[in-house]
Amino acid sequence: MPVTQDDVLQALRRVQDPDLHRDIVTLGFVKDVRIVGSRVEAVVELTTPACPVKEILREEAVAAILSIPDVEEADVEMTARVSERKSKPDDLIPNVKRCIAIASGKGGVGKSTVTVNLAVALASEGASVGLLDADVYGPSIPLMMGCAERPLSDGNKIVPIERHGVKMMSLGFLLEEDSAVMWRGPMVAGTVRQLLEDVAWGDLDYLLVDLPPGTGDAPMSLAQLAPLMGVVIVATPQHVAANIAGKSVQLFRRLNTTILGVVENMAGFACPSCGHVSQVFAGLTGRELAARHGVPFLGSVPLDPIVSAASDDGRPAVLAHPESAPSKAFREIAGELARQASILALKGEEAVATPSPKPASMP
Repeated sequence: MPVTQDDVLQALRRVQDPDLHRDIVTLGFVKDVRIVGSRVEAVVELTTPACPVKEILREEAVAAILSIPDVEEADVEMTARVSERKSKPDDLIPNVKRCIAIASGKGGVGKSTVTVNLAVALASEGASVGLLDADVYGPSIPLMMGCAERPLSDGNKIVPIERHGVKMMSLGFLLEEDSAVMWRGPMVAGTVRQLLEDVAWGDLDYLLVDLPPGTGDAPMSLAQLAPLMGVVIVATPQHVAANIAGKSVQLFRRLNTTILGVVENMAGFACPSCGHVSQVFAGLTGRELAARHGVPFLGSVPLDPIVSAASDDGRPAVLAHPESAPSKAFREIAGELARQASILALKGEEAVATPSPKPASMP
């Protein structure tokens, strides 16, 4: 008997998403099936271009199709589309599908470095990515992304500057070099709003927002103004950094914002001569910090001078040194972040390790 579309779909029901524990047919991932004699072609659409198990699912789908009697050839094309979100009338960024903040309690943990490398890693996988530098007191994204020009305007909107496949906006593009920002809370909140609302972001899969360290006006303003999907906490393996990072976790929980996970930066230094790994910081690891607060652990980035040197040169490490250990770690973390965001979008907050509690009143 000739192979039918029902035969193919039945076979593909054996391919399960490892996170959602449902088959790719039930999840609606199978978008097209074509049968030409003994050859079957299928299109599987995932929820993010940066899916870390994309190749595994493709191989399983091919094997499932080839198990059908009379099928001799199978080809599975993997595509991706980040699902739309429901926007409200007062939404400042209605065309952004996933708005994710990158935060830290303590300065000096490499939060901005992590942010730019994650943004570039997501863009290199085919996602449309924006990067908002909301660190109004110390904007560093322009330097790290190799940008010195000023943005142009198009009507009432500022056109973001694009580098390495990422659309960017930063207060650093608008200030004179070496000038200091001396603003109080209301001005910070107004600036964060303008950086969201007055920029022509266009259609984005992900907008990563680099927050200033601490629990001040900018993080609170962003959480209250933007449709944040969640927050990533960056910390180094130090007790003091972990302690202050925990305060950031509590802040965002009080603002009813989901914690997507913890990134451990500067985890260990591998000697270039002998390969011995030294733990520069002797404190709570990122994995332990994540476990303490019941949130996902997204991964660790080893300490390596090439990362800071690449940032100073305006070319993030994932591009300047793509085969290095830190770059591989950044790409893996970007995939894990995309995975957590997809789980949250598909299953709701119950799918993340710790769903946010009901909002409490802020002081």
